[in-house]
Amino acid sequence: MSEAFDVIIVGGGHNGLVTAAYLARAGRRVLVLESRELVGGCAVTEEIWPGYRVSTASYLASLMQEKVVRDLELERFGYRVDAKDPAFFSPFPDGTHLFMWQDRAKTLAEIAKFSERDAQAYPKYEDHLERLAVVAESLLLTTPPNFPPSGAGDFIDYLKLLGRLRGLSKTEMIGLVKIFTQSASEFLDEWFESEQLKVTLATDGVIGANGGPRSPGTAYILLHHCMGGVNGHRGLWGFVRGGMGTVSNAIADSARSRGALIRTSAPVEKILVRDGRVFGVVLKGGEEIRAAVVASNLDPHRTFLQLMDSRDLPPEFVDGIRKFRSEGTSLKMNLALSGVPEFTALAENPGPQHRATMHICPSVEYIERAWDDAKYGRPSRSPLIEMTMPTMYDPSLAPPGHHIMGIFLQYAPYTLRGTTWEQEREPYTERILDVIEEYCPNIRSIVVERQTLSPFDLEQRFGITGGNIFHGEMSLDQMFVLRPLAGWARYRTPVRGLYLCGSGAHPGGGVMGAPGHNAAREILRDR
Repeated sequence: MSEAFDVIIVGGGHNGLVTAAYLARAGRRVLVLESRELVGGCAVTEEIWPGYRVSTASYLASLMQEKVVRDLELERFGYRVDAKDPAFFSPFPDGTHLFMWQDRAKTLAEIAKFSERDAQAYPKYEDHLERLAVVAESLLLTTPPNFPPSGAGDFIDYLKLLGRLRGLSKTEMIGLVKIFTQSASEFLDEWFESEQLKVTLATDGVIGANGGPRSPGTAYILLHHCMGGVNGHRGLWGFVRGGMGTVSNAIADSARSRGALIRTSAPVEKILVRDGRVFGVVLKGGEEIRAAVVASNLDPHRTFLQLMDSRDLPPEFVDGIRKFRSEGTSLKMNLALSGVPEFTALAENPGPQHRATMHICPSVEYIERAWDDAKYGRPSRSPLIEMTMPTMYDPSLAPPGHHIMGIFLQYAPYTLRGTTWEQEREPYTERILDVIEEYCPNIRSIVVERQTLSPFDLEQRFGITGGNIFHGEMSLDQMFVLRPLAGWARYRTPVRGLYLCGSGAHPGGGVMGAPGHNAAREILRDR
């Protein structure tokens, strides 16, 4: 048996590392156990081809909490983000295109090409969304109250929660209710008339979601992606220098600087429980390590249904976790390129479009039809495609003159009807290139290497159940006081000393560090 620690963190994803760093700073003796050969979970940089350093899964930064960046001194450990400018580029089949810039005046001029009315409405829309985002973002670093409330203390927590809504106008209060319940399409239809603007904005409502732009609840996902910022500027997204692995490595180095020990290639096989209390873990191969506290950065399914004996958990809890929806519909494709994609909608190569998130999705109806395919177990024949080129900001990620392109795609269901991803991966890769080729005729001639990660592949490579990038659907019935289950949204579990610190806990997915931060705070409160 190995030496004992105060806390063991199961899984070295970015949230687990955040928990470890905070606990180490509080003087706890912390051990992080990561099954892969590198830390970071889905926030990693990997040299999958010689000379190309690729953010294989997560690819953009914005949601990382400023408090976490400050507290853990991440900039001291190499964390730098370059804000995208322009933010978006959307080409359309008729040869027109839309840019969205950091400069509001430039964005309004772009919108006015399609609708003067929308150009006038857009500043009000942005201001409205920002006020809602401020309220929603204030909840990210809070521990949800107990639900249903059972004592006076719980009711006080709810009163504090209501206090956060003070200052909102009647219109904003109504807007907050709507954004938590409406579809992205319904929400945007109330503001705008031009299809080009609505579809560009609607993409943020379906990223990682099991739903189309007309599915209730997708308006909140749109808001979720509007929270955060880069370098103190709200709403911006950017590329991390050195790739997404730099985020995780900075957090890991911060944790190590305060004494945390991090072991890679150390997969946990079992969480040990005796008399309702955790007392350690067993690694694959049989090594046993003791700790009075264990925090799992794995998703709820992996934590409770694979690493634990169901007899150590209440039957109703196990049943609830089994019903926690965790299948993903997002596919990630990585390309090594010898040049830049040449868009028929804009003959400037390289141009500002290559510095933006480049959308292929001409209408809201197009995205909804893409979701229709996935509902019935088929990869979308005409999918929503987001393309990014981090080498436009950090050329060191690829050989001179070459580029990396990340492609994030909706929808590619984890469970296929009548076939498997082993059979469909290559044919579907060709279909993706066909779709891109309609907008960028030179794409095949510049592809040097390619990697396609279906939800099944994401599950196998990164250990996320169902390939769900958020550790579980971010639908209204799986959020806040209901994440992962009602009565268990406060990072604690039915086993004393066992905590959940990953994206399966509030506030959910994205490289934000909030679940890890909040879990560490609750652990310190308890001990």
